This record gives sequence, structure tokens and C-alpha cells, in this order.
Amino acid sequence: MIASFAIIAFAALIHASFQLSVSMLTLLSGHAIGRRTAHHKLLQFACSFITGVAFMVLLLISFGAFVLQHAFPQDIPLLVWAIAAGLLIGLGVAVWVFYYRHEKGTSLWLPRDVARYLADRTKATKSNAEAFGLGLSSSVGELIFTLAPMAIAALVLTQLEPLWQLIGVALYVLISLGSLLIVYVLIGGGHKLSQIQKWRERNKHFLQFAAGAGLLILGFYIYVEKVISVIMTGGS
Repeated sequence: MIASFAIIAFAALIHASFQLSVSMLTLLSGHAIGRRTAHHKLLQFACSFITGVAFMVLLLISFGAFVLQHAFPQDIPLLVWAIAAGLLIGLGVAVWVFYYRHEKGTSLWLPRDVARYLADRTKATKSNAEAFGLGLSSSVGELIFTLAPMAIAALVLTQLEPLWQLIGVALYVLISLGSLLIVYVLIGGGHKLSQIQKWRERNKHFLQFAAGAGLLILGFYIYVEKVISVIMTGGS
């Protein structure tokens, strides 16, 4: 039980280290400040955005766990664990190689057309409903990276009792929002966006390394714990 929740929490921490949603939240806040939006209204936009992200993560991980539980009603095959571990390891290397563009600032791996579209969406957002929709879009936009930790968490969730599954889902969603909640608190506390952005620029390589290393560590752990150990004990 403890090991299962540790895997879920670690996967959620990896999820929280990705920066697309944070970038969009800072852009959204910057545009709102540029329009001289009242501070309380700015916080409402940010809260709606984070709620949108939370809703999409909740939907994705719940749907993933539901599908996996019906696909593998008994034990999850070793091949599935092996594929999941390989996906984590491969993704970890990919994050190290090209998550950030090789230029100044915090430009991400996104194709320029997609980046411009998302930037235009943040600039055009002027209501809480639009901010909520933007949060949904940001979660989908980075799914290529967040799918792996969510898939591992979903696999682990299928092995828990229903009540613990609900707790596990809530734990994953809450931890995965960690970076967004920190930015929200900083904005609410009156910190300048320029200070937040400078911190992100100074530490982007550390965040990139941490995300990639986290994926590799989780991938190797899953492979050893769920595949090698079972084979060594004569399981299948």
C-alpha cells in the first residue's frame, strides 16, 4: 500500500515538473496585468485556469485507470509493466535532449504554430470560463510527456481497493498541481511576474534534469520491482 502511494506521488511530482501549464499561467497573468486587470480578477483567472488543469488531469487519470482495470481485471501482465517502464526511460532521455529549445528564455519543445496558437489564446482570454478552457488545453498540449507518469499511476491505481483508488487519484491531482499552486501563491502575494520568470530561466536546466532523471528513476524502479523481481520469484 505504502509503495503504491509512493509511486503515485513520485509520478505526480514528475508531472508537476513539466512547464507548459506554468508558462501559460504566467502568460495569462502577464496579459491580464497589461490590461490593468484588478488584482482580485487576475487571481480569479488564475484560479479558473488551475481548475481547468485539475479537471483535465482528473479526467485523464480516472479514464486511464478505468480502461486498464477493465482490460486487465486480474493481474497486470509483465509485458505491460515492461512497456510502461521502457516508455518512462525513453521519455526521460527525450526530456534531457529536447524539452527546452536551445535558446534564451524558457521556450519549450512545442512547434511554433502550436506555441503561437496557445499564446494567442492566453492573450484573448478575458473571462473565467475562457481561463478554465485554457487550463484544459494546456493539459492536453503536454500530454506527450505527462502521459507516461499518468499511465504508471493509473496502473498502480488498478491494484488498489475502490476507496484507496479515490484517495490515490486525489493525491495525484493535488501533487501534479504543485508548481501551478506555487505560482498562484506568489502572484497572490504580490510577487512580480518578472521575478518568477527570471527564476524559471535561471533554473530551467535543473528542472529539465530533474524531470528526466525522475522519469529514468521511476522507469528503472518499475522494471526491477514489477518485472525482474516477479521473474526471479517464478511469477508470470
